[in-house]
Amino acid sequence: MSAAQARRAAVAAQGLTGPARPARPSRRTLAAAVERLGLLQLDSVNVAVRAHYAPLYARLGPYDREVLDALAWPRTRAEARRRTLVEYWVHEASLLPVDDWPLFRWRMRDNAARENRWLGNALDHRPDVLDAVVAGIAEHGPLEAGQLAEVLGDAGDRRARAHGGWWQRSDVKVACEHLFATGVLTTGTRRGFRRAYDLAERVLPPDVLARDPDREEAMRTLVAKAATALGVATEPDLRDYFRLPPAESQAAVAALVDAGELVPVEVEGWPAPAYRPPDARLPRRVRGSALLAPFDPLIWFRARTLRIFDFHYRIGIYTPAEKRTHGYYVFPFLLDGRLVARVDLKADRADRALRVPEAFLEDGADHPGEAAVADALAAELATMARWLDLDGVVVEGGDLAPALSQAVKAGGWT
Repeated sequence: MSAAQARRAAVAAQGLTGPARPARPSRRTLAAAVERLGLLQLDSVNVAVRAHYAPLYARLGPYDREVLDALAWPRTRAEARRRTLVEYWVHEASLLPVDDWPLFRWRMRDNAARENRWLGNALDHRPDVLDAVVAGIAEHGPLEAGQLAEVLGDAGDRRARAHGGWWQRSDVKVACEHLFATGVLTTGTRRGFRRAYDLAERVLPPDVLARDPDREEAMRTLVAKAATALGVATEPDLRDYFRLPPAESQAAVAALVDAGELVPVEVEGWPAPAYRPPDARLPRRVRGSALLAPFDPLIWFRARTLRIFDFHYRIGIYTPAEKRTHGYYVFPFLLDGRLVARVDLKADRADRALRVPEAFLEDGADHPGEAAVADALAAELATMARWLDLDGVVVEGGDLAPALSQAVKAGGWT
């Protein structure tokens, strides 16, 4: 494959190939989009919009975020019966299709055996606290950790020993996270984005809870799902998607190749062998535009982003202010299959404006020129502002700012 073919295949696999977006994305449309991606990464940062909302906006355009919330965190019995998403440690903390939860039982067992990084600082947890947490949620759940600590009182020993680290979590919170990581608990709902824990057996359908796939089978299934989501990928790309153990990922790739479910390919300029599903789309052209949040699955593996798009990307939120090159919460801009610009975005809810503190045109990108990029980006920013219930777009700095500001004003979006 040429580098351009691989790039188009990757964009197509992620559902980012067309200018046409559904007029009013339905519940079924949202669920199907998550199924295609395999997961939505969760993150607490809410500078522009929370991380799990942005990938579906990039692919579907404006949609009702409350519909997605109901699929993941139902608040009524009727919504609970139609739940299609559940939380677990997948890429990082993520939403995934309910039916895929059993594919991570091997990770839950690793966590129970304390053989995995997902446990955080729960390695010295106390059995009495674990038992009290399960009993408390069984009786009162779903509950946030703070609510549960109050319910348990002295039985939970909620303040007896604060664990070290950035969060300084109480014993009850650590126990909840341990039980979440081992599959005993999951998120029943969220309140103000705070996780309210519930027993997995009360959240998941009985047939899903009963499934326990063989570890090797689960690895092959997850690698195959990653390959479908990525279009064409190296083994490390496939491994990173669901954060699989290297040796088991490599064995799964080999098994899928032997079974004809992955096709080995050489990609121009790629330093390692690549693989694609036999039915992967290989479009000759891709059209459309999208703003990609920092945790979008098309770009979250930075080495792959550089290899495919020649786009060096680091998220600014983890970088000291004086060392940031493009801003705090930067969205790359995808136009007709190429990353042609990047914009730092902030939803200023007090002034009801989508602010662009900095906007930059990519050097050397094969794009139609600054004016065309600015026009397309201005339209996308205006659409995002309306989706976020903001009244306008304010462009401030960066080398693309003059052209982008002019395009925003020409569209009447200030």
